[in-house]
Amino acid sequence: MSRVISRLKLRQLRLLIAVGQHGSILHAAREMNLSQPAATKMIKDLEIDFDVLLFERTNRGVVPTVFGEALIRGGQLVFSQIGTTAQEMEDLAGGNAGRIVVGTLLAASGGLLPMAINTVLAQRPRLAIKVVEGTNEVLMPRLRAGELDLIVGRLPVLRHRSDLEQRRLMQGRIALVVRAGHPLLEIGLLSFDNLRPYGWILPPPDTTLRRQIDQFFVAEGQYAPPTLVESVSYLTNRGLLAASDMICAMPAEAADLGPASTLAELPLPLPFGDGPLGASFRSNTSLPPAAAALLDALEQAAAILQPISANDRIGK
Repeated sequence: MSRVISRLKLRQLRLLIAVGQHGSILHAAREMNLSQPAATKMIKDLEIDFDVLLFERTNRGVVPTVFGEALIRGGQLVFSQIGTTAQEMEDLAGGNAGRIVVGTLLAASGGLLPMAINTVLAQRPRLAIKVVEGTNEVLMPRLRAGELDLIVGRLPVLRHRSDLEQRRLMQGRIALVVRAGHPLLEIGLLSFDNLRPYGWILPPPDTTLRRQIDQFFVAEGQYAPPTLVESVSYLTNRGLLAASDMICAMPAEAADLGPASTLAELPLPLPFGDGPLGASFRSNTSLPPAAAALLDALEQAAAILQPISANDRIGK
């Protein structure tokens, strides 16, 4: 392995990534201003060094093997880390206190993350922070690729994922939210049957919450909403609720259900949705100092919002 590492060049990794993107050695070679024979030789040298086959030829072009995919993922992470380090050095040279790129889910966007950002900016006013919204299905690959420092929100169930670590911050739950003054709020003893005539706003099918909701609907007699909107945009969902009698399943932490709110929660217990909110980050690399400071600020914010074992970890 030490021999391979001493021989491995960034140019070879760039070529592997380009071949994986294009599915063609010729197109990747052109992108890097190489001849096709030179590119083929670089790949062959890597295959000899690692003693594995990196690509297979198919009628659709060249396709990475499992070994090729692993090396491409590693290469992407290397370039991402180099880019992050270069950006951090540029920030430091310009007088900034570093840079953080944090992914956020809806559950953390309303209170937890903003409170933590305000805390860390009070300590490091010249810190540059970029926030990227999305679902776990979209953000997790970017975290693994090194494009994000950490993700904050509802923690997904990770099985056999030694490359990621999760830190529990607080407990979350799902609420059924409607507009204030909704007809369902006038019913004394609410049941799911009362909800059947109304439209629903739900997260996309590739999310854990949506799968739980779909299973719940199946258990309720194969229920299918008469109207369905798939959205994780809080502003869009809030606008839809304000202008209609639709029902939205959303994290209670993001719903803004205070006394002066234009939204209200239906008093109907749900058999799903409770789960920890926290931070996910790569376990095989150390957090940059600024990201570690944000993680500390998240723990402080969680202790204020919901003082339950904020330092508890739930493993890798």
